[in-house]
Amino acid sequence: MKPSTVHLAFLHTLLSTPLNLPKSTIIFTNRTIQATLINHTLKILGHRVTALHSQLSQRERIDSLGRFRAAAARILIATDVASRGLDIPEVQLVINFDVPRDPDDYIHRVGRTARAGRKGEAITFITERDVILVETIEKRVGRQMEEYQEEEGVSLEGRVVREELKKVSEAKRTAALDIEEGRDEKGRKKRGKEKAQKDNGMREKRLKI
Repeated sequence: MKPSTVHLAFLHTLLSTPLNLPKSTIIFTNRTIQATLINHTLKILGHRVTALHSQLSQRERIDSLGRFRAAAARILIATDVASRGLDIPEVQLVINFDVPRDPDDYIHRVGRTARAGRKGEAITFITERDVILVETIEKRVGRQMEEYQEEEGVSLEGRVVREELKKVSEAKRTAALDIEEGRDEKGRKKRGKEKAQKDNGMREKRLKI
């Protein structure tokens, strides 16, 4: 259980460990604005990442799924639009960046890995505010979540504190600024209608950094 303020640093570090580095991964968030921020931040940090959420056009969603299926992007950042009904053949790791509000959403999310007899893993980031949600999920699935076991020789907390926190915080600030200025995850200015749609979403909830 870690403060939410360092979750992005832990996420980046977790994705960069030797065992996780090659894994096809879906990261689920509860909010589109969070998915956008994570997508931009991880792109700045050098991860091959793409996004899938309700503010993307149908064409963008198709392109994003195509990149993920073809392994052009190793990581898919998604809201619950990706938890059901999509043909995603192989996912080795599912990360719940946010604990889902509905236990059934948790079941659908983690069901994206370990399909058809393949191996898979699901990791959920938990804060002190999520205890009741976690207990509800555990009751629904009939088992308790287990504490994450770090890879041998890898201290996530040590790496975050010593090496990654400052770098990730700077990347997050840059990503938030790019989003508010209407730039895509590559830092390019968005055009016309697409930019207006994003700006309207940002007026509802400004990013907290």
